Amino acid sequence: MALKIKQFFGSLTLKQMVFSLIVICSLILWLILTLWSNHEINGLIDQQAAARWDEDGGSAQVSCFLSESVEFDEMKIIGFEKELEKSLLEVLPADAQSDENGKRLFVDAYSSLGKITVTSEKGTLEANAVGIGGDFFLFHPLQLVSGGYFSGNDLMKDSIILDEDAAWQLFGSSDIAGQSVMIGNVPHYVSGVVKRQEGRFAESAGLKETVIYVSNETLADYGKGGGISIYEVTAPNPVKGFIYKCVKEKLGVEENNMVVVENSARYSLEALIPVILEFGSRSMQNYAVKLPYWENIARGWEDIKALVLLFQFIFLLIPGVIIIVFLIIKWKNRSFTWKDVGNSIINTKDRIVQKARASVREEKDKWEHF
Repeated sequence: MALKIKQFFGSLTLKQMVFSLIVICSLILWLILTLWSNHEINGLIDQQAAARWDEDGGSAQVSCFLSESVEFDEMKIIGFEKELEKSLLEVLPADAQSDENGKRLFVDAYSSLGKITVTSEKGTLEANAVGIGGDFFLFHPLQLVSGGYFSGNDLMKDSIILDEDAAWQLFGSSDIAGQSVMIGNVPHYVSGVVKRQEGRFAESAGLKETVIYVSNETLADYGKGGGISIYEVTAPNPVKGFIYKCVKEKLGVEENNMVVVENSARYSLEALIPVILEFGSRSMQNYAVKLPYWENIARGWEDIKALVLLFQFIFLLIPGVIIIVFLIIKWKNRSFTWKDVGNSIINTKDRIVQKARASVREEKDKWEHF
C-alpha cells in the first residue's frame, strides 16, 4: 500500500502537486471556518430561545425593537397575544394546539432599558437597568453565579438580579441571594447574581458597565427609563416567516417605528446575503431605535458571519475552478471518442445482464436439486 502511494505521488508533476496542495488547503480552511463560525453562533444564548423551547425545531423566535416615540404598554401586548393565538389556532393542526404537559401555545417577553439607583447597607449604586416582563429569562438565560431567576409574571414586583460587579459593590460578595436592597425607599430582594459577558465584543455592544435586572414596573416607577421598547416571542412557525409577519402586521406599531428580526433564521444563507449586499449601509439608521446589548452582539456576529460566508465561498471556489480546469484539460487530451464511450456502456450493460442471468440459473439449479 505504501509503495502504491509512493508511486502515485512520484508520478505527479510539480505543477500537479502544487495545485493539489492548494485544493487541500482551501478545503481545510473552509472546514475550519465552518466549524468555528457555527460554534460561535450556537453560543449566542439570546438567539436560541426557539431551540430551547421547542426541541422539534418547528418554532421561530422573533424580536421587535421599538422607536423611542412609540407608546407601548402591557395592554397592547395582551391585545397582540390574543391576535397571535387566534392566528395560530386557524392554521395549526389540532394535535399542535393541545396543551399537553402544560406547554403553552407560545411564550413571550418584553423589556425596557434605563438606569436605576440601588442602595444597600454598604453603599449606593446607579447602574444600567433592564426592566423585564413575561418570560424574559427564557429568552436570555444569563449565567447564574448564585441564586436563581425571577419571572416577569410574578405578582410581587420586588425582585432584582445583580451582575457580579454590582453584587460586590453593594455587598462585597456574590453569594447574596435573599438579601435586600432599597430602590426608591421600597425594599427589593436579590433573586440571583449573574455573570456579565466579557470581552471586547461584549463591551462594544454595551456591557462595559454594570447591568441590573428588575421588573418593568420597578424601572418605570423608580428608575429612568423610556418605557417598553423590546418585545420578543417564540411560537410555532407553521410556514416560513409566519410569526415574523404576525409581529410586523398585528403588533399595532407602524413599520417605520420598529425593527423586527427573526432570530432563529438570521444566520442562514438566505438571511446573510442581504447583509453582504448592504454591508456598510445597514448600520445607518433613520429612526430612533435603541438596541439592547444582546441585539448589538447579534448584529456584530451577523457582520462577522457574512464575511466568513464570503471566505467560505472563495475557499470552495478555488478548488472548484482547479478541478474544472483539470477536467477540461483531460477532456481536450482524451484518447477516446464518443463511440468508445457508447461501446463501453453497452459492454458494461451486457456484463451486468449476463451476471444476473447466471445468478438466476444458479438459484434455479439449486432449487431443482433440492
